[in-house]
Amino acid sequence: MKRIFYIIIIICFCNSAFSQVEVSKKKKHYPSDFSLVSLTSNALIYNDVNDYKVVRIASGLFAKDIDKVTGKWPIVVVNPVPTGEEIVIIGTIGKCGLIDKLGQKGLIPVDSIKGGWERYLIQTVENPFPGVKKALVIAGSDARGTAYGVFTVSEAIGVSPWYWWADVTPEKCEYLSVKTVSYISKSPSVKYRGFFINDEDWGMQPWAAKMMDMDIADIGPRTYEKVFELMLRLKANYLWPAMHPCTKAFWYYKENPEVARDYAIVMGSSHHEPMLRDTEWEWNMNYKEEYGKDHGYWRYDINKDEIYRFFDDRVKEAVDNDAIYTLGMRATKDGPMSGPQTVEGKIGILEDVINDQREILKNRLDKEVTEIPQMFCPYKEVLELYKAGLNVPEDVTILWPDDNFGNIRQLPNEKEQQRIGGNGIYYHFSYWGIPQDYLWLCSISPAMISSEMSKAYDFHAREIWVFNVGDIKPAELELDFGMELAWDINSWTPGKAHLYTKHWAAKTFGEKFAPQIAEIKDKYYLLAASGRPEHMDEIHLTSDEAMQRVREYQNLKDKALKVGTKIPEHLKDAYFELIAYPVQGACYLNEKVLYARESLRLASVGNKKALEYSQKAIQAYNNIQIITEQYNKRIAGGKWDGMINARPRDRKVYNMPKVATTEMIGNITVDEKTELTPPISVKKAGEYKLADNEKLTLIKGLGIGGQSLAVLPLDLDVYDGKNLVQAPYADYQLDVKKGKNSINVKCLSNFSINPETKLRYALVIEDKEPVYVDLSKQAETKEWEADVINCFAEGRTTYESSEAKKIKVRIYFVDPGLVLNEVSSFNIKL
Repeated sequence: MKRIFYIIIIICFCNSAFSQVEVSKKKKHYPSDFSLVSLTSNALIYNDVNDYKVVRIASGLFAKDIDKVTGKWPIVVVNPVPTGEEIVIIGTIGKCGLIDKLGQKGLIPVDSIKGGWERYLIQTVENPFPGVKKALVIAGSDARGTAYGVFTVSEAIGVSPWYWWADVTPEKCEYLSVKTVSYISKSPSVKYRGFFINDEDWGMQPWAAKMMDMDIADIGPRTYEKVFELMLRLKANYLWPAMHPCTKAFWYYKENPEVARDYAIVMGSSHHEPMLRDTEWEWNMNYKEEYGKDHGYWRYDINKDEIYRFFDDRVKEAVDNDAIYTLGMRATKDGPMSGPQTVEGKIGILEDVINDQREILKNRLDKEVTEIPQMFCPYKEVLELYKAGLNVPEDVTILWPDDNFGNIRQLPNEKEQQRIGGNGIYYHFSYWGIPQDYLWLCSISPAMISSEMSKAYDFHAREIWVFNVGDIKPAELELDFGMELAWDINSWTPGKAHLYTKHWAAKTFGEKFAPQIAEIKDKYYLLAASGRPEHMDEIHLTSDEAMQRVREYQNLKDKALKVGTKIPEHLKDAYFELIAYPVQGACYLNEKVLYARESLRLASVGNKKALEYSQKAIQAYNNIQIITEQYNKRIAGGKWDGMINARPRDRKVYNMPKVATTEMIGNITVDEKTELTPPISVKKAGEYKLADNEKLTLIKGLGIGGQSLAVLPLDLDVYDGKNLVQAPYADYQLDVKKGKNSINVKCLSNFSINPETKLRYALVIEDKEPVYVDLSKQAETKEWEADVINCFAEGRTTYESSEAKKIKVRIYFVDPGLVLNEVSSFNIKL
């Protein structure tokens, strides 16, 4: 019988995983469609006993997914002779006999993915075997490729990757049929894609101890099973496990690495945890139990033998697990390495450490060391050692970090881009540290993530991407976005990343609610772009600015709650977790801080309205406790009890601030500092009169004001630091007053691309001589702290005018990486 395969092309605004397969949930369907579930029967699912365990796990989860949607649980069959009118065949090339036979017959194009990295094909086949009318075939080039193909179909039938982690319950139906399909995936854009469970003291660990791994009261194999399943559904493959002292090391519980093997997850360890070791717990807290003696100093120059054995024992234990080994050595508490005080001395010790670690790998894994995945992360002070000449072997991946606040500190130069081991990125969605934590909510926008990670990709950081997600919750959307971008770098370029919220809302809550939810999330990100909620006590605002911010948050909260009343019952828990809680939390924290601040200001001028604002601040504080109690105790039947803590690390921003009392009215003074008068005029990045549109791209949703200008793609050839003729530019018209004015240029708080470049713009006012301003900062300085708290870097140039008038301001993009947010003018009062 002649077979005809129709390629279903679904037109939508992006290339997404769930658009690869079209599913019908109607009783009637085309005769050519594959019936997964009908009124009278379910398709059988076939595996091969010789296939990878993760394939059998994925197949079982797929059957469970079908049951979630239809209430009918298909049978998974391990049999080399298929029977049944319509069957699903799931397998890996070279490991599944049925897949190999279909390839030999020419019924599926196995050669198109054979030997590829994590590739898969999904195809309907007519009359594949005697007695079988149709088959839905999911074949992978390797173990994870097969699993990714399975979960692509799961998502197509309506099961979100977040069905468990965010309670995105699928809509029920009686019938499922798959439209005729022939889809072949590409390999992922980034080879190793994953995340870091971190700072788990206030969320993941107490929750897992209470709700998941109750027998050990810790994060253990039951928790990691759910983590690994989520990873496969998100097409991730690489994990840095939780490693704070409150959690026993991942390798302490022997079932943990077994589960990782079962799910085909590549294990790693954080930027400062070498050789898969959890130094804080295993060295500082458990060494005596493990070795029967005190460990001695964590210093390689005076305790090499013990530390060498410490590394060697872990590699010996991990020999059967896929892993990327972190090289180097820092302090056990995520600080600078102890030992020599000079830069040369530190470099010498660190190079000895790396050489010995590679010797261990070669001896234990019985491979050429250049064939063993290894990475080195020049985090914080280690970056300075690297820039000072630290030698990192060519086959080791360099994992470049951000500054912990979403701004990548350095990217590889031309020579580094050619490294055999390649380059990668370590990027934060959550952080504990200076100048201020953000461990509670997640508020980094898709536009920001895309802007930074796409820039990194352009500079060949493509081997490893790791996102610090804290406790996973509440960074669900951001992690989802990061994994989609890592899988396909072209899916969410900076120019269209602002569309992601609508795409995500549609696949999570349905097309009907997508526009409203997208507006809510976009506004949530926009408000946070001028100050994370957790940083509000450090941000100075005028009274008018503060009350305007409060009103905007209140309007956003009201809209979120109103939409929540219309969400279908089966998605209400998901809506609370993903939308209502973070929006309300951000609103109430801003209300608490800003109403308290305003109450004191009003009290200082004798205004009794101060007491009203005091009460509003107190109510906002109480509201945070109420919604957090709701998250932990009431939604999803109490499933997340312990996961959400509204005061991680007990930082002062989470406390009830000082508010005005009756006794204070007219009896206190408040120090208000305002460096500049209100602006005369403000222009957002996109409000230019003229721009070099061939080189500049307007990025919506990025930075203060919700829009930015940048050179995309990032092409170093367009830059010439001395000649402005070819430099991209944008012209703005600003009002100035008679006398001295300040022309302020706000840009994304960023770093120069690498030590060979700067981060400058050139300002030309009324066609006069250009003024060059360099916005690059050194991390961990006071200037950098101010930038990350305020969420922008600002340059100021004085301009004296003989009269009030409009002037033309031209901004040249002199150096690569500059991202323009806003241009404004101020009158300087002497």
